[in-house]
Amino acid sequence: MDSLTPNIFVKDMNATIAFYQLLGFNVVMSVPGEGDFVWAMMVCGNVSMMFQTFESLAEELPEIRRTDGGSLLLYIKIKNIRTFFDTIKEKVNVLKGLEKTFYGATEFSITDNNGYVLTFAEDE
Repeated sequence: MDSLTPNIFVKDMNATIAFYQLLGFNVVMSVPGEGDFVWAMMVCGNVSMMFQTFESLAEELPEIRRTDGGSLLLYIKIKNIRTFFDTIKEKVNVLKGLEKTFYGATEFSITDNNGYVLTFAEDE
């Protein structure tokens, strides 16, 4: 195996793209190429994530259904965590502020606009 890129299902692509752009992600691919997207790949550094509307696969994969957020936590390692936290903390829903863990990482957790939990971590 070489990599893992989650494909996360969302209700509002425009709001999702705007939220992840706030975190520093950029759209690198989308379907369609312009207009109302049903799928988009976003990248920030070495982290890639795909987002897709439920409706785009409703007929092909009806098993894809859930309530917002699901049972998923995305653990994202970053550098300069304190600066990043200070930059976004007033613009996002912070679940847990900066904390030093027993295993030596500094972490904080937020929810995105779809209810998914994102934990950012740095080994300091």
